[in-house]
Amino acid sequence: MAEEQKKTENKVNPNYRHIVRIANVDIPGEKALRFALKKIKGVGINLADSICIIAKVDRQKKTGNLSDEEIARLNEIVNAPQDKGIPAWMLNRRKDYETGVDMHMHTGTLNYVQDNDLKRLKKIKTLRGMRHQRKLPVRGQRTRSNFRKSKGKVVGVRKKAPAQTKKK
Repeated sequence: MAEEQKKTENKVNPNYRHIVRIANVDIPGEKALRFALKKIKGVGINLADSICIIAKVDRQKKTGNLSDEEIARLNEIVNAPQDKGIPAWMLNRRKDYETGVDMHMHTGTLNYVQDNDLKRLKKIKTLRGMRHQRKLPVRGQRTRSNFRKSKGKVVGVRKKAPAQTKKK
């Protein structure tokens, strides 16, 4: 049965789409579904695999060969994964600062929320906020040898001029 499926996939599909739109993102049709879903900001490989399993769609299937029904199911799950059975530990915004609810953000919403979080940290002058403001590493890395670009131009060490011997 798997051989028959491969033969039909190799033939030109009349319903093939070069671009598929899921979660308001254009996804290339020639890629396997699990890798194509990674084009959506906020969706990684593990979440993409989980979405495919819950939607009951083959992960290796080319995105361009998806039916309208499969695209609708994928779209539904990507937009609200917590409601469709994705575990809370896979979500990218757990215990939201304002509401305390586990959520999953993607595309433009993710950028907006991240910017607001950084602005809040800078405004209340937390250590993380101040490190962000000075463009230094935030998560405890050492700065002695790395992060050169954030420190500015390197100042070299001058060597002493060799002592000139007095000639008589």
